[in-house]
Amino acid sequence: MSIIIKNADDIAKMRVAGRLASEVLDYITPFVQVGVTTGELDRLCHEYMTNVQGTIPAPLNYTPPGHTPYPKSICTSINHQVCHGIPGDRALKNGDVVNLDITVIKDGYHGDTSRMFELGEVSIQAKRLCKVTFESMWLGIEQVAPGKTLGDIGHAIQKFAEGNGYSIVREFCGHGIGQQFHEDPQVVHYGRPGTGVKLQPGMIFTIEPMINAGKAGIRMMGDGWTVVTKDHSLSAQWEHTVLVTDTGYEVLTVSEGAPPKPF
Repeated sequence: MSIIIKNADDIAKMRVAGRLASEVLDYITPFVQVGVTTGELDRLCHEYMTNVQGTIPAPLNYTPPGHTPYPKSICTSINHQVCHGIPGDRALKNGDVVNLDITVIKDGYHGDTSRMFELGEVSIQAKRLCKVTFESMWLGIEQVAPGKTLGDIGHAIQKFAEGNGYSIVREFCGHGIGQQFHEDPQVVHYGRPGTGVKLQPGMIFTIEPMINAGKAGIRMMGDGWTVVTKDHSLSAQWEHTVLVTDTGYEVLTVSEGAPPKPF
């Protein structure tokens, strides 16, 4: 494992990229309404990134090993879709929950964040899942400090989510990020305290728990990208990009409209 420790210049550029990614979500929020298609949300985000921010949408044509190029600029994962949902002609309906996952590139550096959106009259179950997932992410972030471990982060998330009756998706995880979209280390959302990589200042990675209302099992759809729950239960995800500082952490994907820390 080769973890890249960021220097002051890297960190300054990552702050900019992170803020810009979060500002895409601020911009798109008023458009996330019943009746809008995920393709229209993608178009609006793409135009805002390229024409207003001067950023590059990192997902567009992203081609990890074994995959076809990702065809859109954002990911839109609805209800039982866990992650990497491809925008298209599907219109959002009353009661839907949807995750919008944004990654931008600015001056060669990546900012990566996602939020859940609730459409119209959402069930109590769906609201609770989104809330617990948001709190799980923040409990993980609260573990970030020099000398702590990745296992501390994963354990905090797992204990809270499973304590609320939910399950953790294990096949997908957070990741180091910088000049590359995905770097070491992998940041899993389960684990044992005191295990795994020890955190040190200058590390930057995402924390992005995917939490299911039912069982943890997932499957890949025929498009080769969209991941769904096997039991068709609801899934939720929140994501921030986090810097390990000398004394703790700094969340880099913050902006005026970013939901505040819940506790």
